[in-house]
Amino acid sequence: MTNSIEVGPMTKADIEPVFRIFTEHKINKPLDYIEKCWEENVTNQRITLLASYDGQFAGSLHLLSTSEYPYFRENGIPEINDFNVIPPLRKLGIGHALMEAVENIAFNKYGIVGIGVGLYQSYGSAQRLYARRGYMPDGRGLMYRQQPVTPGTEVCADDDLNLYFTKSLIKESE
Repeated sequence: MTNSIEVGPMTKADIEPVFRIFTEHKINKPLDYIEKCWEENVTNQRITLLASYDGQFAGSLHLLSTSEYPYFRENGIPEINDFNVIPPLRKLGIGHALMEAVENIAFNKYGIVGIGVGLYQSYGSAQRLYARRGYMPDGRGLMYRQQPVTPGTEVCADDDLNLYFTKSLIKESE
């Protein structure tokens, strides 16, 4: 039997099952956040893609048309955001399928896409995935809460400490 991965846009009917499965797997996504994501899909502020594995919800990610990260926002670079694969289903190609689908959308509409990634160990798989997929650092260095980290200052190594990357249809110049 072949395991099947399907990726498609979120629908209103997905709100409750996504919330339930994230909660079961201790992925902290409050119901009001998932509802807000759906509302932003309706208003074209974001595109939410959901993956299923053998018919069961397996993960999601979002494409924000306007990033909160100033460099992306000022340059019209959409941002891949809030990328999650259910833990027992990781390393089965689900993340790759979600990335492939969102990149196709971004490249067709914008020609470029950006993403930020955390820097501590639990982000290691994501860091490696983005490198394998050809993402390059945006060259602006380390950011904390989307602002540059000044040399010599101290910041907290939490989810707000990120390095941002881009990937373009056209080879980026150095």
